Amino acid sequence: MDRAVTPRLRRPAWAGRNYTLLTAAAVVTNLGSHGALIAAAFAVLDAGGDGGDVGLVAMARTIPLVVFLLIGGAVADRLPRHHVMVAANILNCLSQAAFAVLVLAGEPQLWQMMLLTALGGTGQAFFSPAAEGMLLSSVTGDQASRAFALFRMAMHGAAIGGAALGGALIAAIGPGWVLAVDAVAFALAGGLRAFLRVADVPERAPGGGMLADLRDGWREVIGRPWLWTIVVQFSVVVAVIGAAEAVYGPLVARDSLGGAAPWGLALSAFGVGTIAGAFLMMRWKPRRLLLAGSLCVFPLALPSAALAVPVQLPLLAAAMFVSGVAIEVFGVSWMTALHQEIPEDKFSRVSAYDWFGSVSLVPLATALAGPAETAFGRGTALWGCAVLVVLMTAAVLCVPDVRRLTRRTEEKVAGSSGPAGTDASADAEGAARRLG
Repeated sequence: MDRAVTPRLRRPAWAGRNYTLLTAAAVVTNLGSHGALIAAAFAVLDAGGDGGDVGLVAMARTIPLVVFLLIGGAVADRLPRHHVMVAANILNCLSQAAFAVLVLAGEPQLWQMMLLTALGGTGQAFFSPAAEGMLLSSVTGDQASRAFALFRMAMHGAAIGGAALGGALIAAIGPGWVLAVDAVAFALAGGLRAFLRVADVPERAPGGGMLADLRDGWREVIGRPWLWTIVVQFSVVVAVIGAAEAVYGPLVARDSLGGAAPWGLALSAFGVGTIAGAFLMMRWKPRRLLLAGSLCVFPLALPSAALAVPVQLPLLAAAMFVSGVAIEVFGVSWMTALHQEIPEDKFSRVSAYDWFGSVSLVPLATALAGPAETAFGRGTALWGCAVLVVLMTAAVLCVPDVRRLTRRTEEKVAGSSGPAGTDASADAEGAARRLG
């Protein structure tokens, strides 16, 4: 009986040591950080701040994230990635611990909360490119999609649980203790990441300095039309969706849906959709990666359109659920394409440009959301968000490389001379196999 059961308990062959540690650490940090985001807002309000002050603290986190992302990508491709990740976790742990002490001691000042939040954003700027580069190099080519889908499903599940647990803990024991829990979560995750094994990673040739590394990463991006066009697309898509959901969504919920509770249910439907989408991508391997992924960007316009009408909660929740499924189909396809096409030693720099494109316009879009509503009306502004998503996606589908980039099996990658990046991706997957 034991022999029959034991194989079922073993992790899959593609879930190697590094992948397992990365996934476990991501679950721990998402459980803590999503509750902490809510706690930070309530800490500001409990200190006598208003909605504008909450926005200032959020902005304080975003600005260093945008400023340091590209530098973080270059550093992560120059130094051992797990060292960068652990150092970033230590910075996040210390900044959140100080934030917790400040709140628990009473009378925190706005500038103090902004400073500590900015330190957290700086840590995230260095962590994200290193983490994505480490994840991309931790799985084998033939099972990359399944591995990325499971990783994203674990992250989204932890995010949903963390937000729910954080909200309950804030009500029970206050925001300061939730921030302290997040500091502990960063410490635990940093400890897990310290055990990542990098002995088999090929040594990287010394670069010509930080600026040279950034130029090298830029050449990797700009030399692939499918890559830079999708980065540009998502700089707009993420910005307008962020404005719609962060600014207009709560207002529509207040005026037409009955308040914060229905809006929370709609956001929960999106979270459930992301888990369902990740589960789908563990089984489905579309041959044309970016064609399938880009077609699934169109449904991201549905929530903005639903808010523009506005529809009742069941239809809004359905729109959010569909968009959650769709973004996971794109996300897994995108990560698989990067894994297949980008050289291993440039993963983090390319990831940094990708992240930079995704977050760079968000502060501007959220800042302009209010004036746009005043000038054009809320409904028109929301329809504008939906139309921009559709137009940017249609434009990307006009790029031949987006439509033609094809999933390659491990055997084909090793000996083919397909689209740009094929030879480099063979080297990258060889490194990934050694790591796995």
